[in-house]
Amino acid sequence: MAELVYPPVIGFARTMFKALDLRFDIQGSEHVPQRGGAVLVSNHIGYLDFVFCGLAARPAGRLVRFMAKESVFRHKVSGPLMRAMKHIPVDRAAGADAYRHALSALRSGEVVGVFPEATISTSFTLKNFKTGAARLAQEAGVPLVPMALWGTQRLWTKGRKRDLGRNHVPVTIRVGEPVEAAAGESAEQVTDRVRGRVQQLLEAAQRAYPVRADGPGDSWWVPAHLGGTAPTPAEAALAERR
Repeated sequence: MAELVYPPVIGFARTMFKALDLRFDIQGSEHVPQRGGAVLVSNHIGYLDFVFCGLAARPAGRLVRFMAKESVFRHKVSGPLMRAMKHIPVDRAAGADAYRHALSALRSGEVVGVFPEATISTSFTLKNFKTGAARLAQEAGVPLVPMALWGTQRLWTKGRKRDLGRNHVPVTIRVGEPVEAAAGESAEQVTDRVRGRVQQLLEAAQRAYPVRADGPGDSWWVPAHLGGTAPTPAEAALAERR
């Protein structure tokens, strides 16, 4: 079936990126398979992360079907677009339908995008990964492609006003080699391996990032362990529980 909506949306996003003068540093896009199913696994630090993950898959000619919370599909603007781009709604109270939908997409040769932390990390460090991405890959017999984003939190993230001005924000993306589940390996073991690879890619993206915080007032987007003023993972977890 022809993709009538996804390509124009990509074109609009590229125009927006140019208008904002975003500075992209993308490495590893060649690791996204050019054909066949795959699960794209990324960290999650901003509301626009799915756009940037999709951008990294474009050199391979792939359109990524992202799993996203069901409320996004109810929005009067984003809802029709999400459905037309064949993204996958996730009702956290009844996740079996989303799992079946994603599994069907993978078996038909689609790339499915998953944020296994399940929500934005306000500490900008990796949270624990859910095992769903690994279980999908194992059941569909497809690889997991690890990815890390850095800088996207500066544009729009949880608890901060969005900043979509022409501020020349750098966005660094690293894509790793596909991870295959070994015979007899549990979903938990695969998840741990993938999380470790995403952590390595995240650290590489942070090292390569061309901008450092300009004093305490501009260090909100830098993790505490790197000298910034973002909440520690423990503080972020406490705030979420509250």
